Amino acid sequence: QVQLVESGGGLVQAGGSLRLSCAASGRTFITHAMGWFRQAPGKEREFVAAISWSGGMPYYADSVKGRFTLSRDNAKNTLYLQMNNLKPEDTAVYYCAGKYYVNSYYYQDRRAYSDWGQGTQVTVSS
Repeated sequence: QVQLVESGGGLVQAGGSLRLSCAASGRTFITHAMGWFRQAPGKEREFVAAISWSGGMPYYADSVKGRFTLSRDNAKNTLYLQMNNLKPEDTAVYYCAGKYYVNSYYYQDRRAYSDWGQGTQVTVSS
């Protein structure tokens, strides 16, 4: 019903910046929220940031607060993640997720999201 495509990943040095994009298509008129998760080798997929599509403040994991910034373009159905002052520990595959159905799961919970993108690799060298 909804397709999510991430882009913008790549290789950067520590202290550098990247901007990730997630373009949503299909029946996006029922969007409730969108977010980013990441998964490093040998680690669980962890919450990075999420935002309500109707507005309000975005939510960030403690590990990225002050460095990452969420934004969205409602008209383009696109979510952005501006990542500044990147650290080697930010290295992971970053996944875009969309919440298109009402549920009781917290925004940090993967189960809140019904659709996922294919992921984009972010590698930060020291």
